[in-house]
Amino acid sequence: MNLLVINCGSSSIKAEIIESISGKRALSLKVERLEDNPQIIYDGEEQPIPCPGRSFKEILEKTIRSLAEHAKNITISGVGHRVVHGGEDFDGPVMIDAAVEQKIEELSALAPLHNPLNLMGIQVAKQFYPDIPHIAIFDTAFHQTLSKRAQVYAIDKKVAERNGIRRYGFHGTSHEFVANQAARFLKSETRSLRLITCHLGNGCSMTAVEYGRSIETSMGMTPLEGLVMGTRVGDIDPGILIHLLKKEGWSADELDTFLNKESGLKGLSGIGNDMRDIIERASEGDADCRLALNVFSHQVRKYIGAYATVMGGVDAIIFTGGIGENSAVVRHRVCQRLDFLGAVLDEDKNRDIKLTDDIKVEEFSSDYSRVKLLAVATDEQLAIARSSAKLILEMDKVNIDLSIPIAISARHVHLTQETVEQLFGEGYQLTEYKPLSQPGQFACNEKVTIVGPKNQIERVRILGPTRPKDQVEISRTDEFFLGIDAPIRQSGHTENSPGCTLIGPKGKAILKEGVICAWRHIHMTPEDAERFQVADKDIVDVEVKSNGRSLTFGNVMIRVSPKYKLEMHIDTDEGNAAELSSGAEGTLVSTEGEAMLKKKNVHFVS
Repeated sequence: MNLLVINCGSSSIKAEIIESISGKRALSLKVERLEDNPQIIYDGEEQPIPCPGRSFKEILEKTIRSLAEHAKNITISGVGHRVVHGGEDFDGPVMIDAAVEQKIEELSALAPLHNPLNLMGIQVAKQFYPDIPHIAIFDTAFHQTLSKRAQVYAIDKKVAERNGIRRYGFHGTSHEFVANQAARFLKSETRSLRLITCHLGNGCSMTAVEYGRSIETSMGMTPLEGLVMGTRVGDIDPGILIHLLKKEGWSADELDTFLNKESGLKGLSGIGNDMRDIIERASEGDADCRLALNVFSHQVRKYIGAYATVMGGVDAIIFTGGIGENSAVVRHRVCQRLDFLGAVLDEDKNRDIKLTDDIKVEEFSSDYSRVKLLAVATDEQLAIARSSAKLILEMDKVNIDLSIPIAISARHVHLTQETVEQLFGEGYQLTEYKPLSQPGQFACNEKVTIVGPKNQIERVRILGPTRPKDQVEISRTDEFFLGIDAPIRQSGHTENSPGCTLIGPKGKAILKEGVICAWRHIHMTPEDAERFQVADKDIVDVEVKSNGRSLTFGNVMIRVSPKYKLEMHIDTDEGNAAELSSGAEGTLVSTEGEAMLKKKNVHFVS
């Protein structure tokens, strides 16, 4: 289907009609220089169209009217709108109605330079296309998987909650798109990789994508935090802001202008925010431009090191955006000292990179580099079109009434036969206490003690049969009690997780890794998946209603196998938080996956 994608920014308006599967553009336009002689420029047409106007809304209306005239013979199935800030309310694409528009307006306080213009684009486009769906795609949605430790600022909790102060992250559409592109290039999937995505342009941000989830990102409550950008300052000591307000006598608006429009590369170089100009002047000996280039590259390299540490390693580092895709100089400066991570730059490959419509990904790491270095062409417009098309298709499907049992999983241990013998004696075989709901699995009579750096937990049951790898699954409460920082992982993915000591009646076993908090998930057979219209490793949100209250579990993974029995697994902490009782009802909501329905009325039985 053809989707119209509209991206309203502070300095430009972009619109494209995109075929959602092939990515082919039926029409593409942009309007730049909004404050000085704006013109509509269509791809393939040499003559710009004057677009005078006294306000952004007037220019926008003329632009959409021109687009509608150019596209009168093209069937448009929906309109996808980029919206910068979705706050805590939106973790995926949504159909736009009056309530969504109101929420976008309320969130303008967190993104005053972006959300009001995004909302205006929605309202004007609805005037010209009132009878087709309009979908909002949020920059912040991909980062909703950030853990609390990565979200919060160290300020008074009540002040933070009252003002919506937390880290949201941005450029999510780009980070998710290039992570998926890189995974395909590497003949893998994002849920098997640890990726660092570097979106470097006039706006810059970086994200640690661990097994398909954003777990750290450089931008915060607003797009001002993080890397040095074109005109934005990035990370800065807050004390400097207080100092400037006192010493310069600036108003809040003047300080805002200074930090957002007069800083970054522009402030450092003294010549502007275009990296191409800065590199050219730096090569001619300009000291300020050399400093700007060095500071920019240093910040990116610093974040790479931090994110590799947070994930316990990295499989690929991805460069995208106008600078990341096109500047061999910046890629060289960032990557030249990453050998300690196993990321080794190939200078010839780096210099020769030229991403095109046919070549979207190129590798520039050496043949013996353990960590892959990739330049990946981002395409946020296509990502918006595909997400919008998917939501339209899903909303066209009928609701399905199905029941899924919920199992609350207590802490437990999976062991190899070798470890069993270390704990219980040579040749020992686990004995069945009772069968579990999943076919072939059983709770064992045998129990062990888990010993962490801080405390120990006794009488933890082993689950059988034995497995190829040792794995200890605990809750967040257990994690803090034991003093172990356990990552959220799907079962079997124990790489770079912390270890512990297990004590049995005949000995002890020291595990170097294997302690995880289980990624909440739903087991189902292929037949169940067909009925639910989901696919293996799709991600859903589950809203569980119990005892008159509602709680949404985000990022629930679908696991499909003929060996499974239909069941949703959450840990003890989550079950207690939801106050689950028998017959609780919930709603399954699609957030990712080709086969998903947007909403299904689902009855949960615990």
